[in-house]
Amino acid sequence: MYLDSAIIVKLLVREPDSDWFVQNLSGHSFESSELSLSEVESALLFKERGGDITTRERLEAMAKFQMLLEDEMVLLQPLNRRVVERARAIQLACHPEIPLRTLDALHVATCDLHHIKNLSSTDRRIRGACKQLGITLTPETIEEIPKER
Repeated sequence: MYLDSAIIVKLLVREPDSDWFVQNLSGHSFESSELSLSEVESALLFKERGGDITTRERLEAMAKFQMLLEDEMVLLQPLNRRVVERARAIQLACHPEIPLRTLDALHVATCDLHHIKNLSSTDRRIRGACKQLGITLTPETIEEIPKER
């Protein structure tokens, strides 16, 4: 299964829907893009600046991410020209119905090029592109994720 960076963050720090992802994804190995190295760090820094996590929690989350990489629980696929060209083609194929952003297109392209059959994301643009390409989604529908009480 391919994880976009936002799902990796949900597994590292507490978010309103983290429980669903921890419960449904734990114990499996995953793939993502090398892009996740920067995106996960950026998301955690954003959370720290916003007061959602402490510096210590950010550092612990990054250490946990590094451990997942070292233990090969998350395998990062290369970000190269082939991926960039596929991302561009996907953006064109989705236009104008799905306004796929660059970084999101890079994730979908990486998943597609490496023939990963399932992608986990809550982003509506990524989900729309995956549906168009026939990539299975986890969760199948966003409504599967219970709302925080």
